[in-house]
Amino acid sequence: MDTQNLRITLDFNNMMTDYVGPNGITEDDIKGSEKALEKAYSGMEEKRASGKMDWRDLPYNQDDVVDDILNYVDSVKDDTDAFVVLGIGGSALGPLAVQQAINHPFYNELPREKRGNYPRLYVADNIDPERLPYLFDIIDLKKTIFNCVSKSGSTSETMSQFLIIKTLIEEKLGKAEAAKHIVCTTDKEKGNLIGIAKEEGYKTFIIPSGVGGRFSELTPVGLLPAAMCGIDIKEMLKGAAFMDELSKVKDVYKNPAYMFALLHMIGMKKGKNISVMLPYADSLKYISDWYAQLWAESLGKKYDNYGNIVNYGQTPVKSLGVTDQHSQIQLYAEGPSDKIIVFIAVDKFKKETAIPKIYGDIPSLGFLGGATQNKLIETERIATEYALQKAEKTNMTITLPEVNEFTLGELLYFFEVATGFAGELLEIDAFDQPGVEEGKNATYAMFGRPGYDEKRKELESRPAKNNAYII
Repeated sequence: MDTQNLRITLDFNNMMTDYVGPNGITEDDIKGSEKALEKAYSGMEEKRASGKMDWRDLPYNQDDVVDDILNYVDSVKDDTDAFVVLGIGGSALGPLAVQQAINHPFYNELPREKRGNYPRLYVADNIDPERLPYLFDIIDLKKTIFNCVSKSGSTSETMSQFLIIKTLIEEKLGKAEAAKHIVCTTDKEKGNLIGIAKEEGYKTFIIPSGVGGRFSELTPVGLLPAAMCGIDIKEMLKGAAFMDELSKVKDVYKNPAYMFALLHMIGMKKGKNISVMLPYADSLKYISDWYAQLWAESLGKKYDNYGNIVNYGQTPVKSLGVTDQHSQIQLYAEGPSDKIIVFIAVDKFKKETAIPKIYGDIPSLGFLGGATQNKLIETERIATEYALQKAEKTNMTITLPEVNEFTLGELLYFFEVATGFAGELLEIDAFDQPGVEEGKNATYAMFGRPGYDEKRKELESRPAKNNAYII
């Protein structure tokens, strides 16, 4: 494989003042960031060397893990009709994004032989009380494996699902048989889930201790569901390794991930506090969802590394071309200049769909005849890019030569590096989520979890709601 032909590219012409006028970024803006870039580059290197960015080593240190996953998949797939992921956040968004990108868009509806004899995939990522009962209507518990994904083993949403399912399948199948239908992805030694897994005899896969949830797609969190659906996880890791090499280059003009981060951070200083992810391919639709968590949870921070209140963050918005040309583009073109729009283009689709050459006597239809939808979607992307450029709205384009496991591994790793580097440029901790923890702790307190008495008292002392404001 010629990996250079599979290299994703970043075109940021339409971020620059030469193309979008005064709303854009200048060469001087980039040159003026040299000190910040040097500091951020050093910060990335130091964190990696000291084990604070263990996710960067995932493309290289998982040979045994991959073998274990593939052996497990081979041992269970023939007797498994459905594989259900119990997870939330990155544990759900990553597997969904990869499945949508690589496999048939109607994968679960395909006959088993057309799925390569692999099971259907379901991701139970919410605690809506209707979700699991409806799922039970369409799966056979005797032929289903449930993958409980929680590093801490105390994620309320995921563990509530686990408690429901464990009880149900033990009632239906018996305790010994039920143990074959649960696999846990968790920490090696910390938390509740690893202890439960050992006690119950569940198969386990380990999330490296230094890898946080939103950076975990290239661990068993994402690799196991992917492999269970026949996706080549070795190629995903090779793609990530390829992007890692590109991401080691110090020059931002040769490092697409660093340039992506820098342009967004300069943009923030110019009031561009919204990042729109706009893929022009259904296969990449859920990349926007995965990116939204990565970007928002990593960069939305109240404090910088020195304890100063900064309230940083850039709001990610999910969009889809061409669908949202008919819903959101009006705002992006004529609304406030507070956004950076990121197109994702694909050079070569997996299918080519011809448009029949009929109704030639109707000018508004006839011009389409003889073309392909491939040409139409790319033409509409270019036209939308032009319309935004003409409106002086900043945008950039990431292009994948094609969507496969290698390029997807590149893309995921690209966004992870860009996020980490953006955190260094902002001088914040991109790897914690204190804002999320506050909500979790409040939930624990209201449910009476031991150890949260003070938080419960704090909640009970909050101001009563004014009925005048409820109508």
